[in-house]
Amino acid sequence: MVTVGDLKAAPLWREPLDREALYRLLSRVTGKTPTILTAFPETALSADQQAAFNALADRYRQGEPLAYILGEQAFWTLNLTVTPDVLIPRPDTECVVEAVLESGKGQVWRVADLGTGSGAIALSLAQEHPEWSVVATDASAAALAVARGNAAALPRCNIDFRLGSWFEPLDGRFHCIVSNPPYIADDDPHMTALAHEPRSALVAPLQGLADIDWLTAHAAQYLHPDGWLVIEHGWRQGEAVRELFRRSGFRDVTTGYDYGGNPRYTRGQL
Repeated sequence: MVTVGDLKAAPLWREPLDREALYRLLSRVTGKTPTILTAFPETALSADQQAAFNALADRYRQGEPLAYILGEQAFWTLNLTVTPDVLIPRPDTECVVEAVLESGKGQVWRVADLGTGSGAIALSLAQEHPEWSVVATDASAAALAVARGNAAALPRCNIDFRLGSWFEPLDGRFHCIVSNPPYIADDDPHMTALAHEPRSALVAPLQGLADIDWLTAHAAQYLHPDGWLVIEHGWRQGEAVRELFRRSGFRDVTTGYDYGGNPRYTRGQL
């Protein structure tokens, strides 16, 4: 009979991240928390549990992200359902949420989240500010279905989900437009590690700047006077994105940093 301790000793789980994956996969098949499994390595797996674990572990060995295997990812204060139809939300994007919250402090805003994917940004804002009106758009019906499902699992979600590309589904004006658009160049070597995620949500022409260029150029039509635009981007794109903001008439343009100290988003006021 195989125990948790036996699996922990296996060569697959030598690296720290792999040990984390081990316990999360074991938690899925046993129904016990990682804390319990760590404290009781003598916990035995039934034959069915072992078979289920082996199937999940094989997917992990082949490079499938843990979030897709488990179908969930923590973000902000949420635990979001994720599928291969949406990007896996990253902690870096939590800094974008923080920037919007800081800019809108003490105000009642109407916000648009463009290219919402799993709904990570829109849902986080709606949970923090149930009095805000949030519109979330995506060109992918499959992605929007994931976002709607995540919203249905939460209380206080005043979000209007709309199908369409960027500004196309919007009406009226907003106090803030926020987006985590595709910003990776198609020849970027990091794409190898992102092979399981939707390419259309990752890659943009013009060295990753095409969608950001479009967003900055057209956002003014949908913003109130003094409205904010907040866009996530690559860590080497800060200078180029600031120039796009200024060219489109934004002032007080600043670039903020992610938790690793890398330039990660730019915001400006119309």
